[in-house]
Amino acid sequence: MIHAAIAGLGRWGRALVAASLGHERIKIVRAIEPDIGSALAFCAQHDLELCDDLDAVLADRAIDAVLLATPHSLHAAQVLACAAARKQVFCEKPLALSCADAVKMFRACRDAGVVLAVGHVRRFWPSMRALLDIVENGELGSILHVEGHNSNENSQKILGGWRLSAQESPGGGLTGAGLHVLDAFVSLLGPVRRVYAQLNQRDVGPPPLDTAILTLDFINGVTGQLSTVRATPQYWRVHVFGTKASAEVLDECTMILRQSGGGPQRIDYPAVDVLRSEIEAFADAILQQRPFPVPEADVLATLSAFEAALQSMTSGVPVRCREA
Repeated sequence: MIHAAIAGLGRWGRALVAASLGHERIKIVRAIEPDIGSALAFCAQHDLELCDDLDAVLADRAIDAVLLATPHSLHAAQVLACAAARKQVFCEKPLALSCADAVKMFRACRDAGVVLAVGHVRRFWPSMRALLDIVENGELGSILHVEGHNSNENSQKILGGWRLSAQESPGGGLTGAGLHVLDAFVSLLGPVRRVYAQLNQRDVGPPPLDTAILTLDFINGVTGQLSTVRATPQYWRVHVFGTKASAEVLDECTMILRQSGGGPQRIDYPAVDVLRSEIEAFADAILQQRPFPVPEADVLATLSAFEAALQSMTSGVPVRCREA
């Protein structure tokens, strides 16, 4: 049994704890939360030992792994500390706010012989897994273009805290919702060569009203468009266009396949507990040395495109992605 601690008991940290309950191979037994008062009832309910000091947990030989659901800017130092303590690491996305920091984090974990798993949870959606299979097996023909959108009205409920900070979440909705789409693009099509991005901030809020738009050129010659709106109802779309057909994922379980000479075909996939699947993959990586389904190269390629997008938002011109 992997005995784990979780750092950060906000909405997402609590969701990870809930998804891990009753797991046969990994058990979260400790929690680190600076605002101890807000976490007392939750920790009592789930039998978690609560403290406000990551270092104390890292010094505990009974803890094998740490899950990080903390503010983005803390990830680099926390992952490096976990690696130095020889703790397996699961870190929520974005792994870092710069590609250079991410390179250091992966190197430190590799040198320490521990797993570094990055929580790009949408990769575990049944529909996105099916889309990857369809792209890889050539059903769509030669891929020409991809379009994606992720809006998340959860931003309407955030009236304070680190998620509204321009330092923690640069690029408006790109850092939160939009990064899911960017990661999906990279998983399907590989690294991005160049990005032209715009950020339109109507009102800094709270709640924030902004739109982010990216035009992308991939190394393999495919073009792409990505957009995200923070203050509108939840919407997801990833649409891959090929010479034989196109495939569009609309949510966790729904795909629309379009082929020449026929009408749209809707395909529904059985729902799964994607957070549970993510935790299962983390356990597999630790105990069976299976590669975590989000490769290091993809994480770095996504962050490279993210950095280029932020630079383009400021400069107003297309920016070439740096090689990781």
